[in-house]
Amino acid sequence: MLLKLFIISAILIGLALAGLAISILLKPGGQFPDTHVGHNKEMRKRGITCARHTDTGCNPVDTRGCSGCALNKE
Repeated sequence: MLLKLFIISAILIGLALAGLAISILLKPGGQFPDTHVGHNKEMRKRGITCARHTDTGCNPVDTRGCSGCALNKE
């Protein structure tokens, strides 16, 4: 019974991966959407910022800032 479950699961996962691969390979210029905020215009339009900016000190208290934050655009 458990072996049947593993086989069915493997087949379903394989079909899902094949579907993703086919949609990317057959679409002209097909690629995964870019999810990094530095390259994604929609995320920037919504004001979603990169977590690395917070981690590297993009806040008014820290004068070092980072290359992408407003502190360096004076």
